[in-house]
Amino acid sequence: MTDTTGIWMYAVTEAGHTADLVSTATGVAGERVRVIGEDGLTAVVGTVPLAEFGADALTRNLEDLGWLERVARAHDAVVSTLGRRIPVIPLRLATVCLDEHRVHEILMQHRREFTEALTLVTGRTEWGVKAFADRKTLSEALTDANTGDAAGGSGTAYLLRRRAQLAARESVEREAAARADDIHERLLHRAAAGRRNPPTDPALSGNPEWMLLNGSYLVDDEAADEFRSEVEDLGKSFAGIRVELTGPWPPYSFA
Repeated sequence: MTDTTGIWMYAVTEAGHTADLVSTATGVAGERVRVIGEDGLTAVVGTVPLAEFGADALTRNLEDLGWLERVARAHDAVVSTLGRRIPVIPLRLATVCLDEHRVHEILMQHRREFTEALTLVTGRTEWGVKAFADRKTLSEALTDANTGDAAGGSGTAYLLRRRAQLAARESVEREAAARADDIHERLLHRAAAGRRNPPTDPALSGNPEWMLLNGSYLVDDEAADEFRSEVEDLGKSFAGIRVELTGPWPPYSFA
């Protein structure tokens, strides 16, 4: 390396045939991707200019959504190319070292964590599940559930329904949270691991819907069909709640 270049880290995997898999891949700076090995582990890396990818430049560029999208897509393309063939631990976007010596240090210092993570993700793939609620439809469903087949004259039925509507408006947040908890718990039974992430900022996603759940689930590849079926069933189980499945993804949430 020189004073003007650094090393962008994409992923860590076991030693093996990684070099063949990345021989034609290009990275975030259009660079040829390569590998650095250390004690049974392999880091997939690329040489990048510090004028764009150094600490000061990253502080500025990460605020540029156009730049961020382009770089994130390039980073993911490298990781996904590997992940379709071998178990990988994706590294966080903008993990940059100043020289190869530091890459070797990282592999040595965190060998146990990398090895354990590779064991966890082998034979498994990450899936994303998001649940969105329509406040009006959910409120109406709660009202119907609370009134049921109420007996009495029309005046009595009207009062009961009005009372149920007011109660539903007050409890819709609580009920929505409970249903999100239920969806998450049911998906955990179909997954090797799972986690709930903060809701996506609508300004970034472009989706103004009310997000109840933003979950990531690590699923055995042989159980992927059952997991997808469970998501479909959940999407039909709750009036006013839409469930969305995304993936498969490299195991970013479990690295």
